[in-house]
Amino acid sequence: MNNSRQNINSKKGIGSSQDFVPIREIKDGFVVLDDGTLVSVSLVTSINLSLKSQEEQASVIASFQAFINLLEFPVQISIQSRKLDINPYLDLLEQRLKEQTIEIIKLQTIEYIGFIKNFTDAINIMDKQFFLVVSYKPITIDTSKKGFLSMIGGEKKTEDEKQKQSRMVFEEAKSQLEQRVGLLTSGLSRTGVKIKKLDTEAALEVFYSTFNPTSKFTAKANGDNIKY
Repeated sequence: MNNSRQNINSKKGIGSSQDFVPIREIKDGFVVLDDGTLVSVSLVTSINLSLKSQEEQASVIASFQAFINLLEFPVQISIQSRKLDINPYLDLLEQRLKEQTIEIIKLQTIEYIGFIKNFTDAINIMDKQFFLVVSYKPITIDTSKKGFLSMIGGEKKTEDEKQKQSRMVFEEAKSQLEQRVGLLTSGLSRTGVKIKKLDTEAALEVFYSTFNPTSKFTAKANGDNIKY
């Protein structure tokens, strides 16, 4: 188990739970599973159909139906719902209160801060995020058996060939996923939905928050690759 996995486990407090997460690493914004499957996670916006006219609703539904009918690969819709952390906003208000010199505005700010605290204590304000998940499993060639040329070149050459092939397989799968994300982006744009593919750190934050809903994300990526 490498240092990255140990660090995440120490934050979770359960060392063995990480073994049940089938993620090998997050590389170039793509999640690499233990079986070699590459996964792309994209954050998508939402639209409120109830605020649109009947004509607009019909147009959105028709566009979404056309988008679904054109799909030739599976797409997973994931929704994360968690209590909104209002503390950063309260900290900002407290800072502005200290800087305020006009007495009447200071009093109004104090009342507003009290209102926000009481309101959020009485009602759970939930923050929802919507994600589209697409995957691609590349076709790999078994390199465990050594051929005549690899025996001549020695073990080092064989390992170099394996690494080169691994990079080629990853780049091919990455290209396929980028094309799929592009199709999702163009297809859903007609419905008014916007898509943003997550980079390495954003993807790690999503997965970390999923398994640690009460903890704050503090892990940082090493370059653009993160190994589990």
